Amino acid sequence: MKTKAAVLRDVGKPFEIVELDLDGPREGEVLIKYTAAGLCHSDLHLTDGDLPPRFPIIGGHEGAGIIEEVGPGVTKVKPGDHVVCSFIPNCGTCRYCSTGRQNLCDMGATILAGSMPDGSFRFHSDGEDIGAMCMLGTFSERATISQHSVVKVDDWLPLETAVVVGCGVPSGWGTAVNSGNVRAGDTVIIYGIGGLGINAVQGAVQAGAKYVVVVDPLEFKRQKALEFGATHAFADPDEAQAKVTELTWGQGADAALILVGTVDEAVVSSATAAIGKGGTVVITGLADPTKLTVHVSGADLTLNEKTIKGTLFGSSNPQYDIVRLLRLYDAGRLKLDELITTRYTLEQVNQGYQDLRDGKNIRGVIVHD
Repeated sequence: MKTKAAVLRDVGKPFEIVELDLDGPREGEVLIKYTAAGLCHSDLHLTDGDLPPRFPIIGGHEGAGIIEEVGPGVTKVKPGDHVVCSFIPNCGTCRYCSTGRQNLCDMGATILAGSMPDGSFRFHSDGEDIGAMCMLGTFSERATISQHSVVKVDDWLPLETAVVVGCGVPSGWGTAVNSGNVRAGDTVIIYGIGGLGINAVQGAVQAGAKYVVVVDPLEFKRQKALEFGATHAFADPDEAQAKVTELTWGQGADAALILVGTVDEAVVSSATAAIGKGGTVVITGLADPTKLTVHVSGADLTLNEKTIKGTLFGSSNPQYDIVRLLRLYDAGRLKLDELITTRYTLEQVNQGYQDLRDGKNIRGVIVHD
């Protein structure tokens, strides 16, 4: 069949809206008609060259839609099911899935190549194979994807809202709750209030943190963080650290969560300085993998038993946590509608990313026709 999609052809190039050929589902695969796709900063890493993929590639790794067709051997879903996609597929049987770490599933090895695990492609144009970001390519009207990349959700949930639970919400929420181990009474400092950082605020608040201090240069985002439950907001990390020191009577934060769009040495150093004895720094934001962005005192880590760790997908288990978070939303315990600042058509994808760069959006969402 034919499908319209937004394709990246090289670093520094805008998305091109093109018509592609799409293969039907093979063994263990499903055909999905996307309802919505989130505009996540991770796709900008492709255009900026921080995470160079195999080009050409369809953008988009946050998606929700309806299953239209299933291939042989598919047992997880059936035509008509409503699903949210997981940008990390989860097979359920590899070492990581079987030990409760679905976010590290071995099937994720080809997400930047844009191919299926066996190296084959489902999108084509004039004989050329076109990749799909995270094996999903949610900036396409339809896609053929693995059954291990979808999570069935309740039919009554609005997919245009549920889409944000495919990446931004669990990645941010889990950074606080899972990786940061935030507990009742803790003091937390969060760097970066975008589509992930705002959900780290929600996670820390739900975990019972006494103080949630955020750092972001944009007044709009600081105000949003306060609306979502943050107790203090600063543009300058030094001012934030001074406030944390005051609030904790000199002990420092229990956790510092880094969710800025592009991680650099300065923010890692600020976060490490802001935590106290036994504190934890969690790095969720990405950066060019060839750059060394963590430079801190080893003596500080040893003498104060500080921890610096990374997290992917907020150390969440997609098959469980996507459903769990949506049911919290359904119960009125998690804000999702308020996360979405602007909705766009597929043809407006480049405008959506410019708005993200300009700091206008917490989360932009593409709504497919």
